[in-house]
Formats: sequence, structure tokens, C-alpha cells
Amino acid sequence: MATLRSWVSSLPNQFAMQNSAVSSRSTVVPSSVIKASSGDLLMNEKDCLKRRLILVGVGAVTTSLFPARFASAEGVPKGYQAFVDFTDGYSYVYPSDWRDFDFRGHDSAFKDRFAALQHVRVSFIPTNKNDVHDLGPMEEVIFDLVKNVYAAPTQIPTIYDMQERTIDGKNYWTFEYDLASSGFSRTAFATIAIGNGRYYTLVVGANERRWSRLRDKLKVVADSFKILDI
Repeated sequence: MATLRSWVSSLPNQFAMQNSAVSSRSTVVPSSVIKASSGDLLMNEKDCLKRRLILVGVGAVTTSLFPARFASAEGVPKGYQAFVDFTDGYSYVYPSDWRDFDFRGHDSAFKDRFAALQHVRVSFIPTNKNDVHDLGPMEEVIFDLVKNVYAAPTQIPTIYDMQERTIDGKNYWTFEYDLASSGFSRTAFATIAIGNGRYYTLVVGANERRWSRLRDKLKVVADSFKILDI
């Protein structure tokens, strides 16, 4: 992955950070454990190079060590459902009233029953890296990811916050960002991690107008992502 120049700056956090919530479920598996998809991949670096950057308001980078809050199925927070994929080696929680759906190029996805833009999706690609730190400095990697992969040419990206947590020796980077275009804006959390020879990405977000009401709820989803050894 390409790295950025050193002009990435750190500004005061625009949002208060929360403790992470991680779920590991080994006894109950939802009915839809989706097999890996080998189609469209999230990281298309050739396309990324063609995209234009307009990035403002980069948030402060915060690194911390989080203990696993949810050690069993019984520890899944109220109002959430655990999704565990033992085949592809990952787990997370999602709001219990969301339903699963097919999201092209992704391994699993769940969305709100009435607001399709409120959804979580997970994808992964092969990698020879062993840890997210092998990608480069966190600020540069996330900055490049948002501007070159997540943002379309017509969108203005903003990064608000970056966090790191470490669970069972694996490092996870979670960041909050907004993609704005004319008359529309979508805000999301993304969590990236490396394990099992795979680069995993979880994205959970909503329409920017609903973000203030949903942010805490979706942060639980972002912080719950965990890699399982396979």
C-alpha cells in the first residue's frame, strides 16, 4: 500500500473516544455464515491512483491497549447479535434488528431493515504482511486508505479520529471518517486488521444526518471485530 508524505497533521479529537467492545462467540453461530468472495476487492490500487484528494480536518491519532470486553456469547451486549465465521476466521456483533444481505465483493454484510445505508460489511484480501504495523505508520496508512480507496472523485473525505487496540497479540486500527458530496454525506467507522494471511476490513456507517444518533451504537460494532485463528 502506498504511503503518504509527512504533511499529515494531528489535530485535537473532534469526538470523545470510547473503550472498545470485542465479541468472541464459539457456541452459537448465526444461520448465515457466508463463504469468502473472490470477486471485486476493496483495495484496487490502480483505480486509487486516479482519484483526487481533498482532505480536511484530520483528527488526532490515539493509541491505546484495550482488553477484550466480551469473552463469551453471553457477553454480547444487549440489542446486538454475534456473527462468527469460523471458516474465514473473524467475528463481530451487529444490531439484532438488522438483516443479512449480499454486498458485492464482501464476505458478510448486515443492514437496517428500513434504512439500507445503515449497514456493516466485511471483506478481506490475501496479504504477505503479518500485522497492520507492517503497512506503515498508522496516520499515513489510514490517510491513504480514505483518500484513495474509500473516497470517490466527487467526494470530500474527512478523517475525525484514529485508534488502535491490541487483543490476543493482534493489532486493530479503527478510524472514523466522512465522505461528503453535493447534497449528501455518509459517515462511518472502519476497522482494519491482519491475520491468517489476510487483510480484513470492516466498515459500518450511516447517513450523516443520522450519525449523531447512531454513532455510539455503530462504534460498538466497529470495536467488536476480532480475528479468529484458522
